[in-house]
Amino acid sequence: MSEGNVAADQLLLYIERIERLEEEKKGIGDDIKDVYLEAKATGYDPKIMRQIVRLRKMQPHDRQEMEAILQTYLAALGMA
Repeated sequence: MSEGNVAADQLLLYIERIERLEEEKKGIGDDIKDVYLEAKATGYDPKIMRQIVRLRKMQPHDRQEMEAILQTYLAALGMA
């Protein structure tokens, strides 16, 4: 077995793993979409829920900083 074949075999394994993970990612994305649709059907706002999910991923300090900057910008525009 030549070294070129080993590299090609290894590359093919990586490609196949990536393809399998991409398919799983698509399935998970579809599941998430279904949950948002279910929540919307019961009266929740998916747009707001997405914002909450994004905020919950942030560190508290980063979230507080973002909120302070937002308030500053809103005040500067006369929207606060």
